[in-house]
Amino acid sequence: MDENDFKRLVDASAAETQRRFEETAERISAEIHQYLDETAAEMRRHFDVTTEGTRHEIRLNAEKVVLLDEELHREAADIRSEIRTGFADTQAMIKFSHAELDRRVRSLEGSHRALEEGFSDLLARVERLEGSTH
Repeated sequence: MDENDFKRLVDASAAETQRRFEETAERISAEIHQYLDETAAEMRRHFDVTTEGTRHEIRLNAEKVVLLDEELHREAADIRSEIRTGFADTQAMIKFSHAELDRRVRSLEGSHRALEEGFSDLLARVERLEGSTH
């Protein structure tokens, strides 16, 4: 083997090594890309599942808020109704009490007038009696 043969052998070996290196690099690059694609797809699926779960929880919370809002409105309406009823009852009791007091005052005034008239009659009789004795 002479120097040219050796040089050709070294060059062929270097070319073969370069070719194998490039094949290995391409295979590793393809495997990395495949791994990254699979990982990205798996992460996307996980993200989608998590997002759907979050959306479901948000929907449940929104429904709860709506139900609580409706319950609050009903409770407020019930309270307003109770206040109005209580106010109307209080007004009715005041009117009744006023009417009862008015009746009692009129009765007392009538009794007072009758007593005054009776007293006036008695005074007139006493004066007549005293006048007849003098």
